[in-house]
Amino acid sequence: MRLTVLYDAQCPLCVHLRAWMLRQARLVPLDLVPAGSQEARRRFPGLDHRETLEEITVVGNDGAVYRGTDAWIVCLWALAEHRAKAYWLATPAGRPVARLTVLAAAKWRQATAPSCPAGEDGRCGAGETSR
Repeated sequence: MRLTVLYDAQCPLCVHLRAWMLRQARLVPLDLVPAGSQEARRRFPGLDHRETLEEITVVGNDGAVYRGTDAWIVCLWALAEHRAKAYWLATPAGRPVARLTVLAAAKWRQATAPSCPAGEDGRCGAGETSR
């Protein structure tokens, strides 16, 4: 199995988390690709790339697509030291904690990430982000 994590390269939190994931021991290989980039569009032509810029999206090599809370849980599941936590976060007891964490990150991201006007295709001027 291999996972591709589509992250917002214009978001300081997303970039920080990308760097953190790269420093972790992984049980599953991770490809970290900027959401909305030409590389993301080449790899996944069937995805709604505007949506991938709104929330974290993870795509498995089997075609499974995870978004939001599920994507965060899958990212943790791929990391050696965090797999047990991912299993717990996927339970009825842990899922609200995972959801609150994702919502808090989204609020922080919204408050700190740069915004830009979307063009006709829904992308920023540089074509990398949209808000």
